[in-house]
Formats: sequence, structure tokens, C-alpha cells
Amino acid sequence: MPESPYTVSDVMTHTVVAVGSEAPFKEIVELLDQWKVSALPVLAGEGRVVGVVSEADLMAKEEFRDTEEGDPAARKKAGAVTAGELMSAPAVTVHADSSLAEAARIMARRHVKRLPVVDGVGLLQGVVSRSDLLKVFLRDDEEIEQEIRRSVLGQLPVTTPLTVSVTEGVVTLGGSLPDRMLVPVVARAVRAVEGVVDIRLDLTHR
Repeated sequence: MPESPYTVSDVMTHTVVAVGSEAPFKEIVELLDQWKVSALPVLAGEGRVVGVVSEADLMAKEEFRDTEEGDPAARKKAGAVTAGELMSAPAVTVHADSSLAEAARIMARRHVKRLPVVDGVGLLQGVVSRSDLLKVFLRDDEEIEQEIRRSVLGQLPVTTPLTVSVTEGVVTLGGSLPDRMLVPVVARAVRAVEGVVDIRLDLTHR
């Protein structure tokens, strides 16, 4: 059964503000405030992402203002004055053709809110954020239902079509399957459709 076609490129922000490695501290703060973002990609050359400078990186300046105690690496950032000195490197990135689920897993695993989106050679293509990934849940129930009928139910080896309804993103499936082994297969395929919040099964099988 085909997976939902949504990729990072479908939801990412294409117009991105970024800085070079020599960008000064105050310029970075001003850009974060102006664009209302929590992190900026740091670029080298023709646009290759070499790092990311975030609010957390900048906070060391305030955290260690009146103390010399604490983690040496964090204290070093307290004395940094350019993006190249402040940034976290290498950058945690994602490719434009990656699935939304893959992007979400990277964010969760690396504890970041935004990911620079790069092409095959590391050039910046855009930025994807947590809020971007949640855009799929704005899909209409009717649109989700149509995709399930087309890409999931339409591929099943059944003589009697299953029933499907979607309310607030929650999918209800009913009907009979020729083999009970198909139940988890169908459930997994439906959950893979972007915008599905949950699934309720009212299926019988032989």
C-alpha cells in the first residue's frame, strides 16, 4: 500500500533568514527577535549549512555573567561574540524529501524545535518547525477520507468494500476482511495517512 505522499518540502518555510559565521552577537539577537524564531542556520560559502545558533546558545552570555562555575564548554560560549563561535555544529538537518514522521523523530531525538532543510550537498533549502509538521492536521475530514479510500481501501483484496468515516481526524473503519492478518496491516496503513488523529476499528474477519 502506498504511503501518504507528504514530505518536508510540502510544509517547510522556503523563505529563511540565516547568518554567516562572522555575524556578531547583537545582530543574531536582533534577527531572532525580528523574525520571531528560536534559531538561525549558519551558512558558509554558497549556502552550505555548517551549524545552527539558537537562543540556548546565546543564553550562556547571561547565564555566566556573574560566575565562573559550570560546564567549561558552556562557559566558553559565554565569551563568544560571533555566530561561528556560538553555533552548535555540525547542524542537525533534514532533507526536503524526508517524510514528516522522520523529521518529527529527529526533532524529538535531538530536542530541537526547528530543522534546516538541505539538499544532497548540504545547501539550505528552507526550515521546518514543529508547527509546520502540525499543518497536516488542518486537512479536511473529507480529504482524509478520500485518500484512505483511494490509497488504502482501494488496494485491499476484498469483494465487499469497507466503510470509512472521518470526524475531527478520527477514522472509523467497518466491514469484513477475508483474513484477520489484514487487520493490523490496514490499521497501520490508515495511521500513515497524514492528518489522521486516531483510528477506530469495527472490523470482522474470517
